[in-house]
This record gives sequence, C-alpha cells and structure tokens, in this order.
Amino acid sequence: MHNPLDWSDLRLVLAVFREGSLSGAARRLGVTHSTVFRRLGAIEATMGTRLFERFRDGYAPTPAGETAAATAARLEDEVLTLERKLSGQDLRPSGTVRITTTDTLGALLMRHVPALRAQHPDIRLEIAISNTMANLTRREAEIAIRPTPAPSEMLVGRRIADIAHAVYGSRAYLARCGAKDLSGHDWIGLDDALAGTVIAGWMRDKLGTAPIACRVDALPALRDAALAGLGLALLPCYVGDLAPGLRRVTPKALAEPRSALWLLTHDDLKRTARIRATLDCLARAFATERGLLEGKRPDAAATRARR
Repeated sequence: MHNPLDWSDLRLVLAVFREGSLSGAARRLGVTHSTVFRRLGAIEATMGTRLFERFRDGYAPTPAGETAAATAARLEDEVLTLERKLSGQDLRPSGTVRITTTDTLGALLMRHVPALRAQHPDIRLEIAISNTMANLTRREAEIAIRPTPAPSEMLVGRRIADIAHAVYGSRAYLARCGAKDLSGHDWIGLDDALAGTVIAGWMRDKLGTAPIACRVDALPALRDAALAGLGLALLPCYVGDLAPGLRRVTPKALAEPRSALWLLTHDDLKRTARIRATLDCLARAFATERGLLEGKRPDAAATRARR
C-alpha cells in the first residue's frame, strides 16, 4: 500500500515546478539539493508516474507534473489564506513582525526601530532589505515600506508622504565641469535591475543620448558614484540631501518624477494586533521625516553633520 501524499510533498513539487531546478527548489525550501532529489524520487514512486523530465539545463514538468503543481498552488493559496485569517485573530500586540523595505529606506527605518521596540517590547522585528517587492500574499513579509506611485490593488496601506527627487553632483565634479545644459553632463545610469523605477523612466524621457559614465544596480551605489565625481545623478531627496558631499544642481525638487512612501500589508492582516500596532508606530515615525522625503529640507546634510 502506498503512503498518501502530504502537504510537504506537494510543496516540494511546486517548488521544483516554479524554480525549474533542484538547487533552486532547495534554496526556496531551505533544504539541501540531495534532500530534494531523494524526496522527489520517493514522491514519483508513490504516485507511480514521472512528474518532471530531467534535462541538462533543468527540470521540465510532465503533464502529470503540471497537474500536481496546479493542485499544489491552489492548496498553497488556501493554506496561506487560512494562516492570514487566523493571524488576524490576535488580540495582543506581541509576536514576530516581518518588515521588508528598500536599501535606502532601511536607513530611515532603523532610526525609528528603538522607539518602536520601547513602545511594544513584545513585538520582535525581522527586517528584510530588498529592492524586490516581497509577496505579502505568500507571507514573504507582513509589512512592506515601499516607494511607489501606486501600490498593488491586492494590498492595503497608508500613504505617508510624497517622495521628491532632484539632480545632484559632487562639488568637485560641478567645479570641474561648470554650468551647462543637463544633457551635456556625464550621468550615472541604472542597469536593468532598476529599469522599472521612476528614476530610470525620467532618465529615458529627459536625457535622450546624454553620456552615461557608468551604470549601477542600487541607489546607494548611484549616490556613491555621484560623490566620487563620475557625473550627475537623479536621486530621491531623502538620499541626496543627506550626503554632505553632494549639491543639488536643480535647487528645487523636480515636479517629475514623483513617487510616494507607502506602508503596505495584506487585507487579512490589517486587524492583527501586532501588525496594526507596528503600522501605527511606523506611520508616526515616518511622518516626522515628511520634510526630508518631500525635498523641503535641502540643508538636511549640514543639519545631520552638526548633530
């Protein structure tokens, strides 16, 4: 008599289907390559059919594998929905809250974490710094702090402030290159990893064939390249205004691009005590940074330096 499949078996099949390889599935599941290989063989033996064809460049599902993965995906959605709804029944602000935010907003967040911990000592924070939008539906995170013009309709959240941008250059670069039209300057560009950002969109629309000195894949690197004098950079004001070595080339924040700071969670979690308490604290904390976020404090770097 064959052992019945359980949820962990279907999770493994779904991971191999999504990743297309045993190593990718192992990383997703937090196990070893050999464990995935052994368990997949056992699952196929139990089901009496091959679920994946093995090729040199990865694993491709058979028709049976596609059916099993589709069923696993439906079950995963139901399990995750149940978890979110049960989490929403929490009455006391305690437990772990996983927050995801970007590499630049992470620095602002960390300044306010001590106050949040002091107010809610029973809440334990896990903070994931990533420029990839975590899937809140799949519980990769419970709260996302994101700069975006418009968040997903699947999420609920609070719009905290506008995010303004300006063009920056190092004092040395500006002294060397003097005043000229923006398109005549060297620029620091973004590579494909950030092609969907409002900064990349502005550069495509406004700069045309302006010379690109180098391309980077993260905003801290964009700031640092500008500090090194490689050229001009379009930066969020909350990044550029805090860099003492940079000066705004456009004294006022630009009308475009505009984005906004959002605190986001899933609808099923918004009434959970620990999530609601964390969102309330974060909303109050980031509201104190509104002037910086909206580009109304161009002297922020000097102010920080004096502290």
